[in-house]
Amino acid sequence: MCEVNGEYVVIKALENGVTIIGLTRGKDTKFHHSEKLDKGEIMIAQFTEHTSAIKIRGRVELLTRHGRMSSE
Repeated sequence: MCEVNGEYVVIKALENGVTIIGLTRGKDTKFHHSEKLDKGEIMIAQFTEHTSAIKIRGRVELLTRHGRMSSE
């Protein structure tokens, strides 16, 4: 079972074709998962023992425990 730390991000696509990429932990950062969202779709992502970063391409609204932001 994965150990998780409870960090979630909510990602809402503001345009079609938004790409979300999960990046691994460790000495070599690698892509391990990707998703495509279309306008209006929402994804809830969680940081785990395997996921240390999330890269987002495209216009989104992002909600985290640190606040709300949007990409340009």
